[in-house]
Amino acid sequence: MHMHKYEKIWLIFGVGALVFFLSTIGVSAFYLGNKPASCLTTINPTKVDQTKPFNSPGLHKVEGKDWDYELVFVAQTFSYNPAQVKVPLGAKVRVIATTKDVVHGFEVAGTNINMMLEPGYVSEYTTTFDKAGEYLVVCNEYCGAGHHLMSAKIEVVK
Repeated sequence: MHMHKYEKIWLIFGVGALVFFLSTIGVSAFYLGNKPASCLTTINPTKVDQTKPFNSPGLHKVEGKDWDYELVFVAQTFSYNPAQVKVPLGAKVRVIATTKDVVHGFEVAGTNINMMLEPGYVSEYTTTFDKAGEYLVVCNEYCGAGHHLMSAKIEVVK
């Protein structure tokens, strides 16, 4: 079979790119040890209200950790608990969230906080709020008829 010169060039380029990308993934996975999270924190979704720290959602000062505060959220049918919270400016905060019912999103608009909340799992994210103001927490995973009403507010104060 006769192949045109340009077909050969593109075929070599395509195979070369494929080998390069697969090699990069292989080195990342096997040599560098990168892998998906396997030790996810789990929780019984029917007992969220009785399980620490979700039995008292909100902002809590912590001692002896790499962060200053823990901000605990519980998502449930078209709402977040707490609906509004105040965070000190410049504080390093560990956001801990879970859901009681269905998959919800947890996105803090204007920041890089974006988590998926799944029943039975705990999602965590550590950040520092460097800008004062109000930040809207929205659900970015469709969760039912009242999805558009699901929001909370984080107010960063001096």
